[in-house]
Amino acid sequence: MPMSFMTGSIVGKRFYKEVKTREADDGNGWTVMLDYRTLKTPSKRPLKLPTLPLAKAIAAEWEYQQTDGIRPFTMPLMRLACTALERVPLTRTKIIENLMRKFNQDLVFCRAPDDNELTSYVHDRQVEKIDPLLCWVESDFGFKPVVYSSFFGGKQEDGLVTAIENLLNKTDDCELSAIDAIAASAHSLIIAIGMVRGKLQIEEAIELIRLEEDFQVDRWGLVEGGHDVDIADLRVQISSAVVFLGLSRSI
Repeated sequence: MPMSFMTGSIVGKRFYKEVKTREADDGNGWTVMLDYRTLKTPSKRPLKLPTLPLAKAIAAEWEYQQTDGIRPFTMPLMRLACTALERVPLTRTKIIENLMRKFNQDLVFCRAPDDNELTSYVHDRQVEKIDPLLCWVESDFGFKPVVYSSFFGGKQEDGLVTAIENLLNKTDDCELSAIDAIAASAHSLIIAIGMVRGKLQIEEAIELIRLEEDFQVDRWGLVEGGHDVDIADLRVQISSAVVFLGLSRSI
């Protein structure tokens, strides 16, 4: 994926006037039209989307672009669609391997020490907010997650690791694209799976992801242009992945 999809760069002036959607020529899926041109992926393949709602949402991203330049960073659904259609089919095995490689260091398994004043509050909040999610993991996958305080993480039971990997192997390309995007922003594959399976709503997930940092902000104050930008970016990355997945499933 070009870096322009992940940064604030402008890649050129808007070269089209009208944006619309139409059914794919083969009747299997939907495309976005920029005037008479069919919207294409970075590898120059026609962007063929599984549902009309997703096509309309991506068309809206292109319609939003200003005349002075195209800003790919304002098109998260386009980025996710290109990932699902091009990157995931070619690198599915590597994506899953990368997710599983980080699994033992998952955010929700890391627990702050409860033996000093500075971290005991965070520990108590983790017990209150994260333990229900861990109970859900145990109920759904049959293995109780191990929590630990080591910065380097610990080791989960082989049964849980296998169960999570099997779930990833059964995902379709849009699901894996969304899971990978959420996990990257959340530093948590469990949170990503919880969102995709409907266990966590967007605000609940953001609260878990930012639990420790929000404590620091409450204690020391918010750094304008730092914390606030991080929060906004996290909200966009998490929300867009959830919206993308929902629209890709619409009928």
